[in-house]
Amino acid sequence: MRNLIQQSVEDSITAKKIFFPKHMEKIESCAALMALSLKKGRKILLFGNGGSAADCQHIAAEFVNRFQMERKPLPAIALTTDTSIITSIGNDYAFEDIFFKQIQALGKKGDIALGISTSGNSPNVIKAVEEAKDIGLSIIGFSGNKGKLKTLSDIPFCVDSDTTARIQEVHILLAHILCDLTERILFNE
Repeated sequence: MRNLIQQSVEDSITAKKIFFPKHMEKIESCAALMALSLKKGRKILLFGNGGSAADCQHIAAEFVNRFQMERKPLPAIALTTDTSIITSIGNDYAFEDIFFKQIQALGKKGDIALGISTSGNSPNVIKAVEEAKDIGLSIIGFSGNKGKLKTLSDIPFCVDSDTTARIQEVHILLAHILCDLTERILFNE
């Protein structure tokens, strides 16, 4: 049992040690884009399924409330939270449309769409990203190292792992770093 615990910890650390050195410049560029969009009065729309849906809610909360500093709220919306909207769209149209239709309703040119899919191929995430691109949103994609999300994203963050848990662990640390950097850029700390 302890060997399994230790192996999980080591695998998580290794995934992060591999990912972050390769993506430093891209992380800085992404935080700068987020800060610029938010400074212009734009918003961040986040979407994903399962654990990635929970990550979307977590990330949106960090932007709207605060992350490391006291500051004014920043507009971020997790498209994973409104059960009435999600079930209405899923029932009347298709599960594939649950984020697509929300992007149509809420997305404006200059906003940011942050799609999360550990496989990189979730049909509802891909459809929403394609719509967001058509509208003129900047696309940030969090995925594993495979899938269509990688090629559709303006700023793709692809974790080189086949283990969903390790991919998600890198994603949430990446999100925390982006929140921290964005706050610092916007509020000069």
